[in-house]
Amino acid sequence: MAGFFIMSEPIRLIAGLGNPGREYEATRHNAGFWWVDELARLQNANFKADGKFHGLIAKVNLHGHEVHLLKPQTFMNVSGRSVGALALFYKILPDQILVVHDELDLPPGSAKLKLGGGPGGHNGLKDIVAHLGTKDFWRLRVGIGHPGERDQVVNYVLNAPRKEEQGLIEEALQRAQDVAPLIIEGKLEAAMLKLHSA
Repeated sequence: MAGFFIMSEPIRLIAGLGNPGREYEATRHNAGFWWVDELARLQNANFKADGKFHGLIAKVNLHGHEVHLLKPQTFMNVSGRSVGALALFYKILPDQILVVHDELDLPPGSAKLKLGGGPGGHNGLKDIVAHLGTKDFWRLRVGIGHPGERDQVVNYVLNAPRKEEQGLIEEALQRAQDVAPLIIEGKLEAAMLKLHSA
C-alpha cells in the first residue's frame, strides 16, 4: 500500500559521537557532534555538563516527543559508558536510541540510516554495543570517506576534512536534519526512503 510505513519506536535519545576538546572540534571523527549541535541550535537548546552521564546533555521537545541529546565527553573509544548510563537511568530501550557517527565506508556527501549491524571497526560503536548488550540501536552514518590505507585511518579521522569534503559533509548533515522529525516520531522507514533517495 503506497505511503504505508511500519512505525518504529519514537527516538528518545540521540547521541552524537566525537572527542571532547577544542583540538578535535573540526576533525572528521566529530561529525556526530556537529549534527547534534545543529539540532540543539535549531531548538534553542543548550548543552550542560552532567557528570552522572559522562557527557553534555540537552533536553528538547521535538514534535511532541521529549528527546535527550547527548555528547559523550569520555573520548570516542569509551562512548558506551556515557550512552549506557543515560539509557539505563531513563529506561530508554536500544531501539529508541539514535547514534550519529562518522562513517569511513561512505563517501563525503552521503548519510544513511540503519538499525543494528556490526560496528565496522568504529570503536565508539563497539563500546556502545558492549554497554547496551545489543547491536539493535539506530545509527545515522555520516560519510567521511576512507584514506585508502588501513594504517592511515587514525590520522585521517583525527584531521579536518579538506574544503571540498567539508562542503559535501555539511550538505549530508543538512539532509539528515531535514528528516529529523520523521526519525524522532518513529517514522524511520519514511526517513530512510527520503534520506537515501536524496
